[in-house]
Amino acid sequence: MSQESEKKEEKETFQFKIVFLGESAVGKSSVVIRFVRNSFSEKIESTIGATYTNTEVSLDDYIAKLQIWDTAGQERYHSLTPMYYRNSVGAFIVYDVTSADSFVRAQDWVHELRSQGAKNAKIMLLGNKIDLQERVVKEEVAMKYAEESNLLYAECSAKSGLGVNAAFLKLAKSIPKEMAEVIINDVEYSESEDEIRIDKKKRKNKSNKGCC
Repeated sequence: MSQESEKKEEKETFQFKIVFLGESAVGKSSVVIRFVRNSFSEKIESTIGATYTNTEVSLDDYIAKLQIWDTAGQERYHSLTPMYYRNSVGAFIVYDVTSADSFVRAQDWVHELRSQGAKNAKIMLLGNKIDLQERVVKEEVAMKYAEESNLLYAECSAKSGLGVNAAFLKLAKSIPKEMAEVIINDVEYSESEDEIRIDKKKRKNKSNKGCC
């Protein structure tokens, strides 16, 4: 066994529920796929309801297991979104740097998440598609909004991969390990948008602060 493997085994593993929010076509799914699989496709079907995946990130003294919920941006699925971001401890709110409307909508998502979701969740405003020339939302404008709203901020290109890993690491490092105790759940997922079920009997809550 290599020294690197031995070092990894010594680390504790903490699970964190991460949600992706944003308008349709801003590239949420592409960002997730780039990070988890290191791949990109121009042809990705629109998300229906939400999709779930998980991956691990090795940080300085522990392993962060990220439970990633990628939500649909279409308005007809909006009523379903709260059950995906409920109990999240981290969120990416994604906008397209070539679309001013998606940036405005991202601000609405920030307000909704803070008023209806987990109020202590760490939120990152993420500008995607920086590889495109038709930029509309200036970086300094988005950064100013993020700073004034106490958000983390990053930009990336899901197509080239630029900035994607750094954004995930930045968010993961910002979440206190103690927050993981609140959201370690056994989740049973179905591709049907109406068939996500959290088995409350299996819910683990080491902090004893209430399950929901």
